[in-house]
Amino acid sequence: MIRTLMKTLLLCLCVFATPALAVAPDEILDDPALETRARTLSAGLRCMVCQNQSIDDSDAPLAKDLRVLVRERLVAGDSNEEVIDYLVSRYGEFVLLKPRFAWHTLMLWAAGPLALIAGLIAIFLALRRKRRGGASVEENVPLSEDEQRKLRGILKSGADI
Repeated sequence: MIRTLMKTLLLCLCVFATPALAVAPDEILDDPALETRARTLSAGLRCMVCQNQSIDDSDAPLAKDLRVLVRERLVAGDSNEEVIDYLVSRYGEFVLLKPRFAWHTLMLWAAGPLALIAGLIAIFLALRRKRRGGASVEENVPLSEDEQRKLRGILKSGADI
């Protein structure tokens, strides 16, 4: 009895754990090749409402409109690149989940590798400092006679505290 219940629960979890695609049946194209191209394109396009979801995964009305627009353009005979260019001209490059590599996006593409390099350099310098004993050069300089005399005076006056 418990085993059957566990199997049923596991089956339910597996069914509900699949990603929910928002593509409605009325949006699906009859031509499987065009539908595959539409799914590929819509997986790389950002939902302007959800912002971190593709239009393929979003239930927002604007995402539905974009999915329909992509399919209309493909049926009209546009290539994948023409569809992307059309959407970028209307909505800007923000509509792309993966921005294009260009001069105005160079910092965006370079930020990750630069942060990684800076982190590695910081780790290297910290390890090198630790191997040296962690003390700076100034800490190893002995006190002068005048400094030792002042220190003794401070310690004597602090003994009463």
